[in-house]
Amino acid sequence: MSGQRSGPGLTGVPQRLWHQNLSLARDQRVRRIFQLLGHELRLGLPGPGDGVVVWGRSPTAWRGERVAARRGCPLIRVEDAFLRSIHPGRAAGEGPLGLLIDTVGVHFDSASPSRLEEILASAGLQNSNILDRASVAMSRLKHLHLSKYNNFDPALPIPDSGYVLVVDQTQGDAAIHHSGATAADFPRMLAAALEDHPDRPILIRAHPETSAGLRRGHFSAADAGGRVRLLTDPVSPHHLLAGAAAVYTVSSQLGFEAILHGHRPRVFGQPFYAGWGLTEDARPLPRRTRQLTAEQLFAAAMILAPVWYDPCRDRLCEVEEVIDQLEAETRAFREDRNGHVAAGMRLWKRPHLQQFFGPLRFRNEAERADRLAAASGRGLLIWAGKEPEGFRPSAPCLRVEDGFLRSRGLGAELVPPLSLVTDDRGIYYDPTRPSRLDWLLSRPMPPGGEERARALIGRLREGGFSKYNLPAPPLPPLPPGHRILVPGQVEDDASIRRGAGKVRTNLGLLQAVRQANPGAVVLYKPHPDVVAGLREGGVDGGLADLVIERADPAALLAAVDEVWTMTSLLGFEALVRGVPVTCLGTPFYAGRGLTRDLAAVPGRRGKVGLERLVHAALVEYPRYRDPVSGRPCPVEVVLDRLDSGEGLGAGPVNRGLAKLQGLLAGWAWIWR
Repeated sequence: MSGQRSGPGLTGVPQRLWHQNLSLARDQRVRRIFQLLGHELRLGLPGPGDGVVVWGRSPTAWRGERVAARRGCPLIRVEDAFLRSIHPGRAAGEGPLGLLIDTVGVHFDSASPSRLEEILASAGLQNSNILDRASVAMSRLKHLHLSKYNNFDPALPIPDSGYVLVVDQTQGDAAIHHSGATAADFPRMLAAALEDHPDRPILIRAHPETSAGLRRGHFSAADAGGRVRLLTDPVSPHHLLAGAAAVYTVSSQLGFEAILHGHRPRVFGQPFYAGWGLTEDARPLPRRTRQLTAEQLFAAAMILAPVWYDPCRDRLCEVEEVIDQLEAETRAFREDRNGHVAAGMRLWKRPHLQQFFGPLRFRNEAERADRLAAASGRGLLIWAGKEPEGFRPSAPCLRVEDGFLRSRGLGAELVPPLSLVTDDRGIYYDPTRPSRLDWLLSRPMPPGGEERARALIGRLREGGFSKYNLPAPPLPPLPPGHRILVPGQVEDDASIRRGAGKVRTNLGLLQAVRQANPGAVVLYKPHPDVVAGLREGGVDGGLADLVIERADPAALLAAVDEVWTMTSLLGFEALVRGVPVTCLGTPFYAGRGLTRDLAAVPGRRGKVGLERLVHAALVEYPRYRDPVSGRPCPVEVVLDRLDSGEGLGAGPVNRGLAKLQGLLAGWAWIWR
């Protein structure tokens, strides 16, 4: 995996690895990664043919070093890779998403080479495919504000650009001593920054563990004053690096990330990224002579050297999939970090909402929930269709709705969702005001989005995925001719109330289609909720040549020539499959240059390609939850679950309870 493996197991590493550290015995994630690599971690003393594993240069590593030396066993050192988790491991006990497993040394110890250094010094880093991957991944990390630890808030402001960034580290950090530096280098570094830049403000960035009170740093408030400011707020390191005029560090990973932002940091230790022509080194390392690009440095450190792990699918993976996973997890953390008060949520939805958003406090009335949220520093969650007319929340508000790949089964039958959208601006089905989806579609495609969207479109077409993914019988014989599919809708649905044009009923839709296409074969598909008897919207199908109550949407779309709709999501699914769509209302995908629009569309909407629409609607806009691991996850994991059925039970499908929930919603006392 990622250049690490040669056949089963790690090259040159015994199958059984022994350690003398209880923390490794308790670390299930590390043990699992080694197991997937074909190795077994055991607590105790090695025998013939075994190896010894230690954690980097930790305070207890000497035990394993001594055992390996006495018994003549190979010594393997393990460290976290450079994308780890939301919080530092010591803060929240989160397992790492990747490991650096080293039979040569350890990457932050410059006294001798490491496996990473060997890759940087001698590997063929001119491979265009790897460099292209590196370039895209670098851009994604910056765009998504991802770092080793991610318990910061990209929304927090930073000082005006033009400052000199001085990076602090924690006292006693092995990465300082083993990079040839000492604590004395930190005041020396600050003095150099002041001398080199006499007219610029100096910004000292405290280490996240220092800000959290877990460990002490080398700088404190006593070092601030005049041009010097100590920044302890959990701001995005990528915002800081983008605004910096220069960067000074001893051996922090932030120096590596500074290189990705185009800086040439001044480095006072000998970290893994120093000595390759990308840094200004106070302590040059003579054995490092190769001149590298930032992409080559990244390729070695993030693609070739680490072993990466996918915690949802429990498998080894590539760095791109780790970025996908961390994107999902950081979005959930950033939206939910202050907690929420929820309003307009039906009783049966509450446990599922807790799984998506963490502990929630529920109130029935939006106004009451808003007052509680504002008073307690929480955000407000409100089901989009339950928002009172003219409501103006004072707390930060996210409107919630089902996502476009919802479940295997109907929401009206109480099947829990795999995806939800959260919108801080409006909601996708309401064209009368801008939504977060509108905003996303007004932005350029994110780095790597084109390729990801194309792969997603291919999976959607091949797998036949739809919103509800219901089992369906084979299609009946269809009349020959020019076939038009007309999807019925729930007529009191919010998307009709907000987004329909002059045609607002299923009967009116069929009449319009027949009038405009007198010779066509009209196929009418009622909405699944209506067929199940759970919602209103039935219609006499006399205007259609064939009514197909239960059918696989993908199979239907493959058999028709076009789709006419008011605002149905089936129009979006048709676009994904290359089927022409005519809209008589204003769904989120109308007015983008991809549909024929017979209703007015907002002037703010501009033309986008299909890949941009798919990426915004299925990657950026929704949040997904993996039903197996319970973690936030990317869309690709949900497609895997829908494909395999893993983690998808039948759910509490109870038609009587589905109808009863509407009655319960009116009893205000039961919601308090």
